[in-house]
Amino acid sequence: MTTPAPEVLRQHAEQQYAHELSALAAHDDRPRPPRWNLSPHAVLTYLMGGKLKDGTEITPKYVGERRLMEIAVATLATDRALLLIGVPGTAKSWVSEHLSAAISGTSTLLVQGTAGTSEESVRYGWNYARLLAEGPSEAALVESPIVRAMRTGKIARLEELTRVQSDVQDTLITILSEKTLPIPELNTEVQAVQGFNLIATANNRDKGVNDLSSALKRRFNTVILPVPDTLDDEVRIVTRRVAQLATNLHIPAQPPALEEVRRIVTVFRELRAGTTEDGKTKLKSPSGSLSTAEAISVVNHGLSLAAHFGNGHLTAHDVAASLVGAVIKDPVQDAVIWREYLETVAKKRDDWKDFYKACRTVS
Repeated sequence: MTTPAPEVLRQHAEQQYAHELSALAAHDDRPRPPRWNLSPHAVLTYLMGGKLKDGTEITPKYVGERRLMEIAVATLATDRALLLIGVPGTAKSWVSEHLSAAISGTSTLLVQGTAGTSEESVRYGWNYARLLAEGPSEAALVESPIVRAMRTGKIARLEELTRVQSDVQDTLITILSEKTLPIPELNTEVQAVQGFNLIATANNRDKGVNDLSSALKRRFNTVILPVPDTLDDEVRIVTRRVAQLATNLHIPAQPPALEEVRRIVTVFRELRAGTTEDGKTKLKSPSGSLSTAEAISVVNHGLSLAAHFGNGHLTAHDVAASLVGAVIKDPVQDAVIWREYLETVAKKRDDWKDFYKACRTVS
């Protein structure tokens, strides 16, 4: 008797949306760049959503300005790499993953950038047991995800580029300009196959950590992803992602009431902007980023509380318990800012009385 494979906590984009990608490919009659699974037009439809001729609904993966996604897709069809920049929670990694899934059919050729990312992570390393036994050889070579993308003509991803040390960043220059990677130990090189390109992401708040050299900047076309323009846009993003995550995590709670989601998003937007939505009251901003991704986590945490320790319906009490921890990162400075917000804004809103009392109790 075979044991069924365990359900993964989070599927890759190409797995979760396989039916949409398959439907798009079946109806896609536009020209495709070499080794692209879809045409640029179909990739854009996958990102922005739409309805196919056979009635298949393509869910939007990005809620925002269409032109930004057009620029991103068009860039990847050229010899320029793509750099997605934005504050935390603006869907940089999300967009990167879905672009790779739609274009190459895989989003897993990924390098996670950190202060400890080595040159071998970007270029290649060695299987030292084979290297000592046999000397330098193709068999002893350990290719990075970027090199595998070069060989197969696919999209590679590099997360948090500005967290990578400058000397490691610059190993990308030859790859992106010459589309080749020399391997002097073997007196050979890896030449990129048509279809290869790179998507890198960077955080606005990391500016000055490891700034990109001017030579490397020239190899990228930069697209800045903004926070959602309107309250309604952000509420729509949070609601959709919460529904997906609650299903994946099997949280036995009712979908959250729209007004609770709106309150959470409103709090985040006002504290993030340093002013109320109507512009009448100036506010101090806490130290955290208060991103859309964090708002999604707050709602999911509240749903988990409601499901396991409440009546299954998200209430102000559940929201408050989740929200305070997201806002107060610095226990001294942020706590003062949060109390000021409650007293000067939340308390004065008639339809927020239950929310105000719940937050005061938790705080």
